[in-house]
Amino acid sequence: MKTRVITAVVALAIFIPILIAGNIWIQIAASVLAVVAASEVVLMRRTLLVDFGAILTMLGAFIMTLPNDIWQNLDLPTTLQPASLLYIFVILMLLHTVVARNKFNFEDAGVFTLTMMYVGLGFGMMVSAREAGLDTLMYAFLIVWITDSGAYLVGRQIGKHKLTAISPNKTWEGSIGGSVIAVIAAAIYTYYFPQAYGWWIMLAISILLSVAGQFGDLVESALKRFYHVKDSGSVLPGHGGILDRFDSMLIVLPLMYLLGVF
Repeated sequence: MKTRVITAVVALAIFIPILIAGNIWIQIAASVLAVVAASEVVLMRRTLLVDFGAILTMLGAFIMTLPNDIWQNLDLPTTLQPASLLYIFVILMLLHTVVARNKFNFEDAGVFTLTMMYVGLGFGMMVSAREAGLDTLMYAFLIVWITDSGAYLVGRQIGKHKLTAISPNKTWEGSIGGSVIAVIAAAIYTYYFPQAYGWWIMLAISILLSVAGQFGDLVESALKRFYHVKDSGSVLPGHGGILDRFDSMLIVLPLMYLLGVF
């Protein structure tokens, strides 16, 4: 418990100033987090980080975090735009399945392609949300953190009905309680820090985001269960890996973008 608290304090002491500073600092943070998170999937799959497919995966995740204006300012040809590069990486991975003689197979290529998009675009949206405003990014963190904490506290007190076998410690009572508390907090927050839509619409969006965040948590739980690991990594002592801490955000932030919140 002591290790967990110390890690949390140190991480917040580093991360919160980065969120406030924004600009290049949030870009660097998002890119580093994306690369580390991608490497965690690679290691869960029992693939060496120096493997050609692993390198492409981490590089692809990094590229996906870069904002569009960077590519526009560089005035690169179409073949070197993010979407084209992702497709090129996929082709290279497929070619690697031949060269590697099935030591790297079609399934590996599929998992790593999904990882580039899931991790890279998720952390890329963190940069976009911060560019929209600190209050917008903090709105996302508020929903995720309070949903998670509320679900834990409520589930521990009155949780009786298991939510899913994917994560046996989660309960329906905790899930519903966490969302209720998060939506109340979000309602207060958006009253004082208005977002893209009116208060009532943001209230509805907050409900959706709270539920989506819990699905993000379960997606990562399913991933860990499939690979028979307790944590995605060990970079955060007492907390696990980067995916363990940002799993909900990787779903919430893209959904906020799709809903036009930023």
